[in-house]
Amino acid sequence: MQAALASRAALVRTTTTKASRRSVGVVAAASPGSWFPGNPEATAPHLSGVDLPANFGFDPLNLAKSPEALKWYVQAELQHARWAMLGVAGVLGAELTGTDWTTAGAQQYFADPKVLFMVQLFLFHFVEIRRLQDYKKPGSQNQDPFFSNNKLPDGNTPGYPGGIFDPAGFSKGDFNTLKLKELKNGRLAMLAFLGFAAQHASTGKGPLTNLADHLANPWFNNVMTNPNSVPPSMYGM
Repeated sequence: MQAALASRAALVRTTTTKASRRSVGVVAAASPGSWFPGNPEATAPHLSGVDLPANFGFDPLNLAKSPEALKWYVQAELQHARWAMLGVAGVLGAELTGTDWTTAGAQQYFADPKVLFMVQLFLFHFVEIRRLQDYKKPGSQNQDPFFSNNKLPDGNTPGYPGGIFDPAGFSKGDFNTLKLKELKNGRLAMLAFLGFAAQHASTGKGPLTNLADHLANPWFNNVMTNPNSVPPSMYGM
């Protein structure tokens, strides 16, 4: 009996040791929330543990070191991301219709451009002032100033008003996942627009035309063969 108990105890100790070793291996895995997995020192300390969409701890210049600065940059990035996505779609749409996106804004309109500019300036000023007030005091601008029966839902946060601004009701699902997707696509759109501008300055063509040229002859139509991006003098030519 004693021999059997001793054998069982040894088996339990061996199993526990193996399980413990397996647990240690799991804990040592790199955190998926870091922009530089395996190097925790690369994560900005002021962003560590902060619950924000698409927060991977990337802030090498410490722009958002103070809480107020972080709050401001969160909203700034969100707005720039949304405008960039609209801008990229506009660039591609203009080229598909045969219009050069860099000169599309100079087309003839139904009114004098100076008049349209002043109207736009007034409307944007009204909207942006209300957005600024909501940023300072969340929820303070939920009530429609013109129509008393229109009101945004209570409990919303700056940048995510909901209500009539979410006609499809996407926020009723996995809202945090949608926030993450929006920022990831927005960051990609900001980089894409920068690429569109650089391409046009270099080749005088739109992104779709540049893509078609590259696909037609990738070995001779790329960044290395463009004299504006890589001067021939670098090769002694």
